[in-house]
Amino acid sequence: MMKSEIMNHDVFREMEKWAPRNLAYDWDNVGLQVGSFSRQVKKVMVTLDVLENVVDEAIKEKVDLIIAHHPLLFKSAKQINTDDVQGRIIQKLLKHDITVYAAHTNLDAANGGVNDMLCDTIGLKNTDLLMESKEEALFKFVVYVPITHLENVRKALGDSGAGHIGNYSHCTFQTEGTGTFKPLAGTNPYIGQEGDMEHVNEAKLETIVQEKSLPTVLGQMKQAHPYEEVAYDIFPIANEGQKFGVGRIGELDQEMSLQELCNHIKQTLDVPSLRVTGDLHQQVKKIAVLGGSGEDFIHVAKAKGADVYLTGDMSFHHAQDAWQMGLSIIDPGHHVEKVMMQATKHYLENIFTNKQLEVITSKSNTEPFQFV
Repeated sequence: MMKSEIMNHDVFREMEKWAPRNLAYDWDNVGLQVGSFSRQVKKVMVTLDVLENVVDEAIKEKVDLIIAHHPLLFKSAKQINTDDVQGRIIQKLLKHDITVYAAHTNLDAANGGVNDMLCDTIGLKNTDLLMESKEEALFKFVVYVPITHLENVRKALGDSGAGHIGNYSHCTFQTEGTGTFKPLAGTNPYIGQEGDMEHVNEAKLETIVQEKSLPTVLGQMKQAHPYEEVAYDIFPIANEGQKFGVGRIGELDQEMSLQELCNHIKQTLDVPSLRVTGDLHQQVKKIAVLGGSGEDFIHVAKAKGADVYLTGDMSFHHAQDAWQMGLSIIDPGHHVEKVMMQATKHYLENIFTNKQLEVITSKSNTEPFQFV
C-alpha cells in the first residue's frame, strides 16, 4: 500500500499539540524559522541548536526538516549577509531545501516538556510548577443535533478533544426539545422543503472544550453533523483550566548530601562537571529545576522552600545572592536541555508510526565550552 505523504505542517501541528505556541514567552520566536510549511518531509533531525556544523550534518544526512530547541532567529533580521555565519547558515538551508522549526520556551513550559524531562531524569517526585505563567481558557460548547445523529456528533466531539474533566473524557450533557427552521431559496436542506416551516426532534448537546482544541472540535463536529448550517454556541467560562508555568519543584525519594546530589546529576544528565554553591555536606531533598537560564527566579525557588535550585547560566551576583539567602545552586550548564532531543524523537516516532518519516538526533557538538 502506498503510504500517505507527510508535509512539514503535519509535523508542526503535532509539535504544537505537545507544546502550544501560546506557551512561549513574548520575547521568544518559536515556530517556522526558515523554509516552508507545505514541503514534503521524509527525514527529520532534532537538535538543541542550529549552528553551521549542525546544518552541514543535516545536508550530509539528507534531512528535510530540523526541529531545534533554540531558535535560529531570535530577532528580526535586517539583512542576510552570506559573508557572516548566520547568513551562510540561512543560505545553506535554502539551497538544500531544509526547513527549520523551533520549539523553545513553549516546550520548556509544556506538560511533559523540558523541565518535566529534567525532573524525570534526576528522579524528582511530587512535582509542581515553580511559578505559574498561564492558565488555559475553557469554553462551553453547545450544539443542536437531530436525535438521529446525536451519537455520531457526541463521539466526534469526544474523539477530537472535547469533554475532558479531570481523568474523564467524552463528558457531555443533553436536553431534548424541538428545533424549528424554514429553508429559504437556494438552500439544500437535509430535512424539510424549501419555504416550509420544519419541526425536528433535536437534542441540545453541551460539553467543555480547552482553547487549544476548539478549532479541531469545531471542524470534526461539522463533519459529523448532517445539517447544511449547524446551530452552535461557544461561551467562555470561568472554570479553572490547565496551568502552565516556569520551572518545576519536587522532591528526591530520600535526603542526600549536596555533594551526593551533584554526583547524581553529573551522572544522570551526562555532564563532566558543574558549578555549585553551598555546604556540600548539607542534607537536601526539595529541588527546584529550570532548564536553560533561570537566574531570575532564585527568590521564587527560595519562597517555594527549595533546598537546591538546578538551572543553567547562573551569573556571579545572582549566585552570590542565592548563597547568602541559603539557597544552594547547581549550574550544570545550558546544555542539560539536550534531554529534549531523544524525547522529541520518540514523540514523533510514536505519532507517525507506520508512516514514511525517519527521525534522527544530531550528533554535532554545539557546546561552546571545553572542560580541562
